[in-house]
Amino acid sequence: MTLQVPVQEKQRLFADLLLRIGEIVFSSLLPREKLDFVCQLLRQSVAYYNWVGFYIVDLKAERELVLGPFAGEPTDHIRIKFGEGICGQAAETLKNYVIQDVSAEGNYLSCSIHVKSEIVLPVFHEGKLIAEVDIDSHVISPFSAEDERFLEQVAIRSAPLLAQIQQ
Repeated sequence: MTLQVPVQEKQRLFADLLLRIGEIVFSSLLPREKLDFVCQLLRQSVAYYNWVGFYIVDLKAERELVLGPFAGEPTDHIRIKFGEGICGQAAETLKNYVIQDVSAEGNYLSCSIHVKSEIVLPVFHEGKLIAEVDIDSHVISPFSAEDERFLEQVAIRSAPLLAQIQQ
């Protein structure tokens, strides 16, 4: 199954979500609670965002990501080494990865038989990689340039919170 959402519809939705994320970020909640709400908001608001989470660079382990706040089915991938899977590749190269069909990827770490596509973006704070935004979808090819731009903004808004819980 594929899904094509009109660009203008995505842009309106994403603009609204960024406003709501701003409200969450500046709320009185604790940093982890704020990130939990961001994950839940994205998963509930974007039909093809079936798993939304953050992987955080573990300061106590060498070149390893650890699962942070997320919304969706539990995953066995609690820790991911740099270079392993799509998340590990993003950490290794410091680049965004938009995978429209995970079955075509040799380095994909399967989380669920339902996952068909994935988008991963590094999160930077004070010039250093501190985490990643990871979205899994049960649909082939749902992600567009609008998703990537939107999630880059989510990463920027989430970075200070992720830095606080990383310590």
